[in-house]
Parts: sequence; C-alpha cells; structure tokens
Amino acid sequence: MLQSMAAGFGSVSASGWFPGLAQALANDPNRRRHCILLWMSGGPSQTDTFDMKPNHENGGEFKEIQTAVPGLRFSEHLPKLAAVSDKLAIMRGLSTKEGDHGRGTYLMRTGYKPMGPIQYPCIGSSLANQLAEEKMTLPSNVSIGTYRAFNQDAFSPGFLGPRFGPLFVGASDVPGSVGNDEDGFPSLEVQSLRRGAGIDEQRMQQRLKIWQSLQSEFVSSRSAGAAGSHHEVYEGAVRLMQSDDAKAFDLSQEPKKLREAYGSNVFGQGCLMARRLIQRGVPFVEVSLGTNSGGVGWDTHSDNFRAVADLSKTLDDGWGTLMQDLQEHGLLESTTILWMGEFGRTPAINPSAGRDHFPNAWTSVLAGGGIAGGQAYGKTSEDGTNVVDGKIGVQDLLSTLCSALGLGSAPSNMSPSGRPIPISEGTVIKEVLT
Repeated sequence: MLQSMAAGFGSVSASGWFPGLAQALANDPNRRRHCILLWMSGGPSQTDTFDMKPNHENGGEFKEIQTAVPGLRFSEHLPKLAAVSDKLAIMRGLSTKEGDHGRGTYLMRTGYKPMGPIQYPCIGSSLANQLAEEKMTLPSNVSIGTYRAFNQDAFSPGFLGPRFGPLFVGASDVPGSVGNDEDGFPSLEVQSLRRGAGIDEQRMQQRLKIWQSLQSEFVSSRSAGAAGSHHEVYEGAVRLMQSDDAKAFDLSQEPKKLREAYGSNVFGQGCLMARRLIQRGVPFVEVSLGTNSGGVGWDTHSDNFRAVADLSKTLDDGWGTLMQDLQEHGLLESTTILWMGEFGRTPAINPSAGRDHFPNAWTSVLAGGGIAGGQAYGKTSEDGTNVVDGKIGVQDLLSTLCSALGLGSAPSNMSPSGRPIPISEGTVIKEVLT
C-alpha cells in the first residue's frame, strides 16, 4: 500500500548551497516549461483586487496600497502579491462576451464559445499535449480543488482523449466538502492511489498479472479508439501507484511552517502541491479557489466586500507564498502562471452590497517565466465599465500565454480526423513578454 513516505526538501532556504543550485537550474536553457493556472471560480471582482477605483463611487470599501512597483497599486488585502508585483503583469483590458457562468467558464478554459460539434479540450489538456514528455509516471495535467458544477465540459480533454485529461485532486461540486486531516490541513488525496484494505503486495501483483493477461489479448486487436485509451489510462494509474513520484502528493513531508504560510485551506495547500508537482516535471497544474469559500467562490452578488476580503486573504497567502517558493527552488523562470476566472464583476455596487456578472471590462494576471512583470497592460474608464486602452480578448490572452511558454502564438492540437485545431489564434501582447 502506498503510504505517506519521507521525502521532503525541508525549509525552502534551509542550506547555504541551495540558492546557488536554484539559480543554476533557473538559468538552464534546456529546462522544460510549466504552467500553473489559478482558476477563480465564480468570477473575481477586478475593482476590489487589481484594478481599483478609489476616487469613484464604484470603488467600494477597500483601500488601495502601493506595490513594489512605483505607480502600480493593488487592494489592501493583497500585500504579499504587492511585494512580488515586479513579477506580475496585470492585464486590465480583458473584454469578453459571455456573462453566464457555464458559457463563460467554457470560453475562458478552452478559448472557444460553447457551440458546434467540436468538443474542445480545456487549456490544461491542450498545454499538457504540447509540453509533456513522451513517458511520464506522473500525469501531465493535474487539477486541484476543482469546482466543476458550472460546466463539466470546460474541464474535459475534449477531442484529445483521456491521456491528457486532468487528474482531479480534492475536487468537489459541493463547496466546502473537503475534510481536514489530524493536523488541521485539508485532505488533498488522489482517489484510489492506495491499494484497497486487505490487499497486500503479493495479492496486488497477482491481480495485475491477471489484468495484463486479459488486456494484452483484448487490446491487441483493439488498440485504437476507446479500448486503447482505456488501457493507456489504466497503465498510467498502475505506474503511478508503484512509483516514487506518488510522493509528490504527500504534503505532510513539507515543513509545517511552510504549510501554514501557504494557508490551511484547499487553495493554499493546492498551491504547495503545485510546486511539488512542477518540481517533479508535471507540465500543467491548476489550483482552484472556490470550493472552500462557503459558497461558489467569487460569485459575490451579495455581501461582496466581506466575501472578497476573505477570498483575497486566501489568494494572497497561497499565491504570494507560491511565488517565493518557486523562486527559491529555481522554478519561477520556467513556470508561467495565469490567474483568471470566467468573467469579472460589475463596477457598480448593487442594493445587496454585491457585484454582478460583468464580461465587458475585467482583469487577468500573468506572472513568472516569460513574463515582463511590474506593469499593468490595458486601462479601464474612470468608472471601470469600459476598456479605453489595450483591449484584449480570450484568444489574445491564451496566445500570449502560449508564447510565454515557448510554444509560439498559435500552437495546434491534432483532432481525431487529422485536422490541426489551434489552441488560440489571437494577437500576442509582446509588451508583457520578456
């Protein structure tokens, strides 16, 4: 049975030689690229986070603070991110057309509107297909703390098939349902990674031999299609169960002080798991903030300011610590981070002290490898309702992400019919790339 095993790297700066090693790793041009998506389920309020309007009635209750970059200001509830703002590019000119949760989620996560016969892969599956090594023990696409109720198809591998489908860890369609372990941290476990009760090593090996015998005969004449895909997924699961790489999911090996810095919640511990997975070569990891927020995340139609203050604290602890942790492990320069939700929220405050759905003018953030941080690209009007400079759409955002990852502006995935389908065909925002 796979149990929690000792691995751990100790404190992120525990030894004198580690910073030098981290810098050497960061400077290696042959390092593979990685992507972390920080998905904000429900649609985060740009006016209360990264595009504040303190001198307007739409500005709301929060104060803005000066970041480490002169002239760049964030919400008072994001001090850790303000301290690393030189690594962040704030995309304030994002404008889309989908204001429904389901449709907006699909659009932002695939780059395409939910229409027509093609089932497009989610961005995690698309990038895993582009970035994954040929043979990996760990899955190439891991999604942590996922809230999928708005649109299940937006989290699927689409026409790429199950090989590039996400491995869901701590996912729940019922917010707050992930329990805590004996140390007070959320239990983020991979389902069925351990053998069943009463199944020892010998019995497990016998079962695997029987399965392999049956499968080899069956798949020999059915290697394509569903049968081949099913076999490939099972083989990957068996490799992971028997691999030392499964330790990447064991957060108990990290120092308690570091775990507390990330935050004792699904998002914070998910960010720590993302660093561990990136460290072992996983090309794409998603961490969602929404399942542990007592509702559906950022969908703050009422009591916006209390909810966003709490969410921002969770975001700031998790993401801010992740930036430092990646840097100290020599991983930040090879890891590009994208922060976004399905849309933004209205600058105007409704009678319930909330903000409603608003796709017309909102914000996403790019950070880390390949990104020229320390800037805001795009500008919204004084009241926040329109983009007045640097307007971009989802295709532009994804093309810029792909370019930052070294994939070019329009990498394609091959459909089962042999037709290349671009991940994105937008305009690359060169101003935010290194």
